[in-house]
Amino acid sequence: MPGYLDRYGEGHEQRAKRNRLIVIAVLGVLLVGGGLYFGLRNYRQKARVKEFIGTLLRGDYAGAYRLWGCTESKPCPAYPFTKFMEDWGPQSPNARIPSFEIAKSRACGSGVIVSVNLGGNREERFWVENRDMTIGYSPWSVCPAR
Repeated sequence: MPGYLDRYGEGHEQRAKRNRLIVIAVLGVLLVGGGLYFGLRNYRQKARVKEFIGTLLRGDYAGAYRLWGCTESKPCPAYPFTKFMEDWGPQSPNARIPSFEIAKSRACGSGVIVSVNLGGNREERFWVENRDMTIGYSPWSVCPAR
């Protein structure tokens, strides 16, 4: 005579396997999502700095100056084109950039601080404003709120 407990626990193995798959799937989604977040964080600002350095390497100094939000016809009051050329022109210490690498980026208030290794143990920190993607020198080495 079969008892009512003869089939007790039959579904336990299937339930345990299903729960294990759910946990693995959730952890996988979190891992991929976290990787995408940290990989693509500040992507636009890093791309803007790469565009700036690429423009300098091509010798288009007026184009690079425009990325700072300035033009020769409407120069920035605190950073005229002549000063820009002293800092980034062909006679400047930054004229020969053998290689560059984005070292790190850190969001800070209304912009992002992007640190760039310019080769030869030279590092430059740029500030990229989120609103209009203009570039400038970073006012801080690290975000003051941290």
